[in-house]
Amino acid sequence: MPKIVTRFAPSPTGVLHIGSVRTALFNFLYARQHGGTFILRIEDTDKERSKKEFEDNILDGLSWLGLKHDEFFRQSDRGAVYRKYLEKLIIDGTAYVSKEEPVEEGKLAEVIRFKNPKGIVTFRDEVRGDISFDTTELGDFVIAKDLDTPLYHFAVVADDFEMGVTHIIRGDDGISNTPRQILIQEALGAPRPVYTHLPMILASDKSKLSKRHGALAVTEYREEGYLPEAILNFVALMGWNPGNDQEVISFDEMLKLFSFEKIQKSGAVFNIDKLKWLNKHYLKTLPSKGVGEEILARFPEDLRKQAREHSEVFAKIIPIIMDRISAFGEVLELVSGGEIAYFFVDPTYEREALLWKDEKNLVRAREHLDKVYEMLQTIPSEDFVAVRIKDTLWDYATSAGRGNVLWPLRYALSGRDKSPDPFFLADILGKETTLRRIEHARRVLVSP
Repeated sequence: MPKIVTRFAPSPTGVLHIGSVRTALFNFLYARQHGGTFILRIEDTDKERSKKEFEDNILDGLSWLGLKHDEFFRQSDRGAVYRKYLEKLIIDGTAYVSKEEPVEEGKLAEVIRFKNPKGIVTFRDEVRGDISFDTTELGDFVIAKDLDTPLYHFAVVADDFEMGVTHIIRGDDGISNTPRQILIQEALGAPRPVYTHLPMILASDKSKLSKRHGALAVTEYREEGYLPEAILNFVALMGWNPGNDQEVISFDEMLKLFSFEKIQKSGAVFNIDKLKWLNKHYLKTLPSKGVGEEILARFPEDLRKQAREHSEVFAKIIPIIMDRISAFGEVLELVSGGEIAYFFVDPTYEREALLWKDEKNLVRAREHLDKVYEMLQTIPSEDFVAVRIKDTLWDYATSAGRGNVLWPLRYALSGRDKSPDPFFLADILGKETTLRRIEHARRVLVSP
């Protein structure tokens, strides 16, 4: 059996997207499973649309995802190869130079056309079974503008032949290209590779997938704080399954379980909520130090400075932040919503905000805070933890009305309607800050 060779062959006319990542992953997995070769080939025959920045984006994205190629080629470097095979077809009589419509007044453009033998082309697809095309309707199709300017279908076949590609794994939009490519293969005497066409990725409403459905470029997911493990897990399960209901699948498990037989025919559905769920799962596996640095990197400069100055407080709120986000990019939303700053900066508020809905008496509210202040003072600093704080205040809060006591305490500490429970919040802030904020609230309640 010949050595397995797969290839991922993107065109640098745009950035690396989710669909392309799935194609790259499946090619990578199949090659690795069989001890084969995974080729990355940049198909830049479209000189006008191909851009260096897009090529760099593709290479950077694949590297970040860990999909390392064994061999690398760029079509713009392979002109001699294409010329050799074009000349062969012309000499053999299976291609010819054709005069086209005038491109300038008095001048005819010359192109190279493939002499279509016309008939039925049938090929085996590993997902859909046998597929047949009548090539008569294709006519004598153009394969190059000239000997130095091959077009897509010809360059692809010449490259696959030269590189010994045994398996072509690509999106099902490539099915219609296959008959032309098989005709060229036969004319060159090239072996026919094994074809596997992957189902289209659709939006949740089964429409064409676009950015409005949450489908971003890989670099955008990276900037948003998604992890490569989550991206790979997500794309692997779009159109393939490991044979069970498993949702979280490691890279090693993919290598073990991947097979063409488990690829579905129908369109795969892009579900951004599933990606967020997976990313949240993988976030939980990260070491705490690395998580802290990622969070700090998302803070505005002034808040980042405060967090570094209050490192003990910051360490305590990391789990709170991680519980609220599915990707690091959402940290900024928490900051913008005022859900972070109060841990480091004493809040400001109007005195009416300190009153519980059932207790609108300023004097009574002040008395509750006086009592809480007095009771918390009795707890040694080293024992100032949530359990001890709750044990100390609970009986009083129950007898006086929990909302009447705990609401002004919560608001005094956070300045917000919603925050961690006041016992946990006091634990995070520490005794000194907790008492200082309660004292400030007491003054607010008696101010004119």
